[in-house]
Amino acid sequence: MRASADALKQTCGDAGFMSRRTLVLVALAVAAAAAALVAALELTSGTTAAPAAPVTGAARVGALLEGIPQNGNVLGSRTAPVTLVEFADPQCPYCGMWGRDALPTVVSRYVRPGKVRIVFEGMTFVGPESGTALRTALAAAGQERFWNVLELLYENQGTENAGWVTDALLRGIGAAVPGLDTDRMLSERSSATVDAAVARAKTAASNAGVTSTPSFLVGRTGGTMQLVHTASLTASGITPALDAALAQ
Repeated sequence: MRASADALKQTCGDAGFMSRRTLVLVALAVAAAAAALVAALELTSGTTAAPAAPVTGAARVGALLEGIPQNGNVLGSRTAPVTLVEFADPQCPYCGMWGRDALPTVVSRYVRPGKVRIVFEGMTFVGPESGTALRTALAAAGQERFWNVLELLYENQGTENAGWVTDALLRGIGAAVPGLDTDRMLSERSSATVDAAVARAKTAASNAGVTSTPSFLVGRTGGTMQLVHTASLTASGITPALDAALAQ
């Protein structure tokens, strides 16, 4: 009987071990399946689930653009008598200065009253991060939030090609723009629409003889545009050309 009891104890011990081993294997299988599902979802979305980084300037940009119509890369009324075309690179520090310091005056004096509309043509002169930033802004154009994203890029601009254009920053910018679907924006950066916008801007810059950023064309809407050489990166560098075009 002693031998039988020991045998039974050994058998039960083996069964308990096998039961625990089975549970571990099942748990590992469940964990692996969950990881595979997460990876599949990330590949399907086409975006990296990076956390959103904090950004600055959201209130200022929101107040600047509030109530002004956006149509893709165009800011202002469709019926504005004068058009200002801006060729700029989201990484260019001088473009950033113009966007932060001069644009607010141009918007308040000319765009908001319906006198001027601005067309942005994006360049990528500075480097690879220029392309990432530009494509992100252009992807937001489908939601009529191009200018919000662009100006927040300027507000949070870092040193050229130093790694500042991260998905975390772009998610933070997206989160700071009311009504913007950030996942959609990030997933559409390589869309045919964005490709076409990049190619169109490159052709427009070549046709206009643009070799640096920021550069500007000014003219009557639908008429001949003239390349303007600004004396400064303040509003006073562009307002004479706008006033002259409005007087025509």
